[in-house]
Amino acid sequence: MRFIFFLLLLTLVVACNNDNLPPEPEPTTPEPVAFDYIRGVDISFLPEIETTSTVFWNEAGEEKDVLTILKAAGCNTVRIRLWHTPNSVHSSFSEVKTFAKRVHDSGLKVWLTVHYSDTWADPGSQTMPAAWQGLSLEILKDSLSNYTKRIVDEMNPDFIQIGNETNDGFLWTIGKLQNDYYELLKTGCIAVRATSDSCKIMIHYAGTNGATSFFSNIQNQQIDYDLIGISYYPIWHGKNLDALADNLKRLHENYNHPVVIAETSYPFTLGWDDWTNNVLGGNEQLIDDYPATATGQANFLRKIKEISIQNGNYGFCYWGTEWVAFRGEQANNGSSWENQALFDFNNKALPAMQVLGE
Repeated sequence: MRFIFFLLLLTLVVACNNDNLPPEPEPTTPEPVAFDYIRGVDISFLPEIETTSTVFWNEAGEEKDVLTILKAAGCNTVRIRLWHTPNSVHSSFSEVKTFAKRVHDSGLKVWLTVHYSDTWADPGSQTMPAAWQGLSLEILKDSLSNYTKRIVDEMNPDFIQIGNETNDGFLWTIGKLQNDYYELLKTGCIAVRATSDSCKIMIHYAGTNGATSFFSNIQNQQIDYDLIGISYYPIWHGKNLDALADNLKRLHENYNHPVVIAETSYPFTLGWDDWTNNVLGGNEQLIDDYPATATGQANFLRKIKEISIQNGNYGFCYWGTEWVAFRGEQANNGSSWENQALFDFNNKALPAMQVLGE
């Protein structure tokens, strides 16, 4: 009897003590860390295309503004090329500044690819702006710095490339790789840092062949940047997507910078919509598992997206998204890319566009 009484008393004491304890917290699952990978498109031709009153349609067949279509599909970043003093308004400072504001106002991020040239800059051509030709290195650095600061200050980009596909430097010949490229690159990066606390700096290389040596030299020069940008087109950079994934992984691991597939594209047909010669037009230019169909294009981009958000990578950008045959079916100066756009020959969004938001 005493034992039972003792147990009842002990139970009462414990219960009273528990009344004074704070309640146990509810079990919670930690919120996943948000990581906003770049799901980008380059639509640098859009301001020019819009001067022709070209109409675009979403996948449901509704006429919409291109930015509206892209944002609804899942795009979060728009890449825009900038030329120093082109022979027309297109890709000029004034046009790009206006377009960048429109992109920001649409709720999308702005990625500027600064060519530091009056025209196309790529591995085979990096012509210095006419306004800078003949300058000494020190004056050229000053001009580069002031120009870059003005871009960042007036356009407020979220991402900026210091040069476009700079495999052999830029601002030739003084800025060739074996000359003063690293000094000029460092000048541009310093100018961005001095003007913005948030803008991310990208250094852009075409393909992966030679990229290890290129970024090793940049690391040795202690250049301050944020992102490695790599162009990837099967026709020029190889058809092995597994090798691409391995190479991007190696770049990230070796240099501890996120990698972005800065340019890529693929055809939905080998046909044409104007009389301008297309870059892609033969089956031998394709990857075997990805035919030139709407489905093949979508599956290619799906694979690119998969590669671009694994192993420390930071996203991708589709080039020539909007470059349809905007000058008409008879034009021989229209688009050499209309069969690789993300709009079909009726300017209707293709299934590949939806990969942006998957």
